[in-house]
Amino acid sequence: MWSPLFYYQAVVLALSQIWANKARSFLTTLGIIIGVAAVIAVIAALTGLKTKVLTEFESFGASKMFIFPDRPDDAPRNKFPWDQIRLKPHELVALGDYCPSIRQLTPITSFGAVLQNREHRQEGVNVTGIWPSWHEIESRQVLMGRPFNASDEDNAHQVCVINDKAVAELDLPKDPTSSTLLINGRRFLIVGVVETLQSSMFGPNTASSEVFVPFSTAVKQVDDDFFFYIIAQVLSPEVAEEAKAEARFVLRNVRQLEPEDPDTFQIEAIDQFIDQFKALAAGITAVAGGIVAVSLLVGGIGIMNIMLVSVSERTREIGLRKAVGATPSAIMLQFLLEAITLSLLGGIAGVAGGELLTFAMTLPENGLTEAAVPMWAIIMAFAFSASVGVIFGMFPAIKASRLDPIEALRHE
Repeated sequence: MWSPLFYYQAVVLALSQIWANKARSFLTTLGIIIGVAAVIAVIAALTGLKTKVLTEFESFGASKMFIFPDRPDDAPRNKFPWDQIRLKPHELVALGDYCPSIRQLTPITSFGAVLQNREHRQEGVNVTGIWPSWHEIESRQVLMGRPFNASDEDNAHQVCVINDKAVAELDLPKDPTSSTLLINGRRFLIVGVVETLQSSMFGPNTASSEVFVPFSTAVKQVDDDFFFYIIAQVLSPEVAEEAKAEARFVLRNVRQLEPEDPDTFQIEAIDQFIDQFKALAAGITAVAGGIVAVSLLVGGIGIMNIMLVSVSERTREIGLRKAVGATPSAIMLQFLLEAITLSLLGGIAGVAGGELLTFAMTLPENGLTEAAVPMWAIIMAFAFSASVGVIFGMFPAIKASRLDPIEALRHE
């Protein structure tokens, strides 16, 4: 077994050989540098994207569940007409009464409207009908005034809540509560202002005027065949599956579906979208990392080639060392350490390059401020670099160790 001094001398000799051929060493490690930098940058970008999307999901609400009317695939319309498919008000009551895992829920319906405040007019605005529980489910902070209450819903009051964006776009007073707004020619009293959601998950923020009215008031503005879906808040993300099962059981019973009949509704929970995205992100990371790792393979081949050249150039040196007593294993270890050192230096430079690319991604104008290099990626980069040195340095090292000392000394 060799002493620590031997390893130290071997590494120092390897560094001196690399320094003596600086340009060649740099070009040799260029593949490693590019590969490691690319892997680091790709992992950092995907980590940042994953963090950004999951943050958006969490802000959207990890305890939410959505229920939509849904005609079964390939089902004939005469067997499942729209009147049987669409959700109905009495189903809302049943879900609230018989689903203990659901904390609260709200129906959501909308209709297109023309908004008018004196000479200011906006067309094609979606007015959304909601229950008072919507405020808590969506966690939309009321900036001024008040949210809807049970009296607004029970009596179908012509009141509305707008977002702060609508205040500016309709030139309403700074505090618009107690002001009136014409919605499709009907006069509504503004009772509150809610914050505007600033979401850029799927592109630039395009938030504009939002208007909310009590659900019962919205129903009067549309025909009898109106459509709505349900947003439910479950007790916690851990009971999302129980809540889905309870809602499915209740709706199938209320709709008197036979056991062989398919569901005429669709139930989705945010937690399953989060799990699906995590699995997708892991798959993308693995595939992208594998693609850019090809450059590491190219870099490893370059190291093997240059080490074979080094063996050829230093044949007389190898013969001399063997003549004075160096064992084949010591010669092999010397060249192997040179290959590993070369790879690790390329790995260090590659990590530095990857960090620089990550820093560039985190600049505000590049829109990926959450990009970060996880520690496991750095460890993986160095481990991969060392592995490249061992794998591709082994053949030249073995070739050097097997040289005949007499023939090596005769080499010109």
